[in-house]
Amino acid sequence: MKHLAGLTSDTRGERARLFVRVNKRFPASADTDSDFLLQVEFGVAAGISVILGRSGAGKTTLLDCIAGLTRPDSGVVQVGDRVFFDDSRIIDLPPARRRVGYVFQTLALFPHLSAQENVEYGIAHIDSRERRRRSDEMLEAMRISGLRSRKPRDISGGERQRVALARALVTDPSVLLLDEPLSAVDAPTKSRIIDDLRSWIDRHQIPVLYVTHSREEVFALASHVVLLEKGSVIGKGSPYEVLDTPRHEVAASWAGFENIFDAGVLREDEDGGTITCSIGEVNLEIPLARHSGKAVRVGIRAGDILVASEKPVGISARNVLPGRIVDLIRRDAVVVVQVDCGITIEAHITHSAQSALDLREGSPVWLIIKTHSCHVLQRSDRES
Repeated sequence: MKHLAGLTSDTRGERARLFVRVNKRFPASADTDSDFLLQVEFGVAAGISVILGRSGAGKTTLLDCIAGLTRPDSGVVQVGDRVFFDDSRIIDLPPARRRVGYVFQTLALFPHLSAQENVEYGIAHIDSRERRRRSDEMLEAMRISGLRSRKPRDISGGERQRVALARALVTDPSVLLLDEPLSAVDAPTKSRIIDDLRSWIDRHQIPVLYVTHSREEVFALASHVVLLEKGSVIGKGSPYEVLDTPRHEVAASWAGFENIFDAGVLREDEDGGTITCSIGEVNLEIPLARHSGKAVRVGIRAGDILVASEKPVGISARNVLPGRIVDLIRRDAVVVVQVDCGITIEAHITHSAQSALDLREGSPVWLIIKTHSCHVLQRSDRES
């Protein structure tokens, strides 16, 4: 089969690469002006792959198609040599036969069951002694064995997260789907749960799709990133490839590119490897990149911009822009500096740098922007 080219399976057979190619159309409704089409194709190996995307991008629909809760119009869903769905061969395994672990954002724990009973719910069909052995093992792995008799209402949010994870993992899944499972817990609790989850995944070597809106979780967890926009994959690869060197405006927004501008192309210098473009009254030299026509979208991360209180001389940076500070905002460990250079540009500096340079609202400054700090982006309203 052509779509399986290059796929491998490990010694445990089905616990291998996840391949997804699905098409699913939802007609316009009272809440939407037009049809929504989920049309994705990607493959991921064992380990954690993060699914990123704005609200409405299709993340949860994608997970539901893999789990069998939503039937695609066409496509293939397969883990190793186990086919969950293939419309061309009329294969559509029911959710119970897919062995997919799924942790919902709402957790969906049964309030009338104890922690142990919740964990055992998905393996109720097996022998009682084996069921107890497996649930005990999972409660221990998730560090909640002392909570086995307590109801969800009697434990903390982080403990409920661990019960939900234990319930998904005790089924010995061939793939694990996590839909923002840690969005409701504080940072220290999240860090401890992530460490325990990663240990389990490292031991069992299954593919995991992890939906999150946290950039920190992407770099803490992911070996691979799939970026969705309007039902389509617009970026995939390592976190560095997708977020640190973005090619799309949506990726730049996720990666923390605070400055995104429309720009007009004035000239290209193929020998120098640069494009000179105009953004309002400002001209910038940016790296030579593929673009369409005379208009581009340029992204610059605020942390890549240097701020000087005097005009710099004898430096290699090609973009030195004079301006005046219009606002200074303290935000955690950084100071957000808004500078009017003919356009408003945001730069981030440390508190000590602000003090050393004696920067105040109205102070004249110069912004130093290296050419390679500017990224040409595809617009979010274009087809990928």
